Amino acid sequence: MPEEAIRTQGLTKRFRNIVAVDHLDLTVFKGEIFGLVGPDGAGKTTTIRMLASIMVPTEGKAFVGGYDVVAQAEEVKKIIGYMPQHFALYGDLSVLENLNFFADLFEVPRRERQERIERLLHFARLREFRSRRAAHLSGGMQKKLALACALIHHPQVLLLDEPTTGVDPVSRREFWDLITELHLQGTTILISTPYMDEAERCSRVGLMYRGKLIICDEPARVKAMVQGELLEVRPSDMQKARQVLSGAEGVLEVQTYGDLLHIFVDDAVRRLEEVRRVLEAGGIKVYGIRKTRPKMEDAFISLIGRMGERI
Repeated sequence: MPEEAIRTQGLTKRFRNIVAVDHLDLTVFKGEIFGLVGPDGAGKTTTIRMLASIMVPTEGKAFVGGYDVVAQAEEVKKIIGYMPQHFALYGDLSVLENLNFFADLFEVPRRERQERIERLLHFARLREFRSRRAAHLSGGMQKKLALACALIHHPQVLLLDEPTTGVDPVSRREFWDLITELHLQGTTILISTPYMDEAERCSRVGLMYRGKLIICDEPARVKAMVQGELLEVRPSDMQKARQVLSGAEGVLEVQTYGDLLHIFVDDAVRRLEEVRRVLEAGGIKVYGIRKTRPKMEDAFISLIGRMGERI
């Protein structure tokens, strides 16, 4: 059995009448990338703040590296790197000054500091920007600087709260290259993300909805939980197409996906032409229809639809 890096038992946080996190039982193993996903308000940020010993739980327990996040908060802070969702560095300080500040904060020995900073500047691809003020960096470079600052003390566990939100696709890819490198070095990473393509890069994912953990498994297994096979259709009238297909023979579920409909059916090969005929009989033009594989987003929408009413 893999060794635990994070464990929660009935972890709960209430804000007056609102339950942000509802009796969360979660285990993250050492050395894995664990993705915490879910819509806004699901409880992801609150969970990470409690794990970082920034927020005190209303009830329940949480342990990081074997330390209780409440009773041993100072010990927890020594072994984690925490990167909040919003830019939290000092904009008036340069890249180098921010790294030195966090080295002071975490009491990095002077004899090791220069080597660590140089390694992190190289790792984050910020060497040529060392003298630039943090406020004058691009959004992507600010994220990489924040990651470098979170790593200055060699944390065992890295807590990342939607670190790529608001940055361009190239910066997202570069940031994930850094995360992958850390993973290969054995760092335990818990990352919350609204991006389903990022969730697919995790060792395991947990879907949160209304403060509860709905499902927790490997990405491939989560996608396998979707009922039926998937047809992707581009109709002339989305709303009318949904109405026409609702209740049609063999149709299990219909989801809107941009300007496409994702239609889950019992047998994609058998139903493909039937779906086309049903739509065309309803006066809807079909600009494209094909069998495809479910994405993580399809799986989560389906799971929320099936389980959401029970929680």
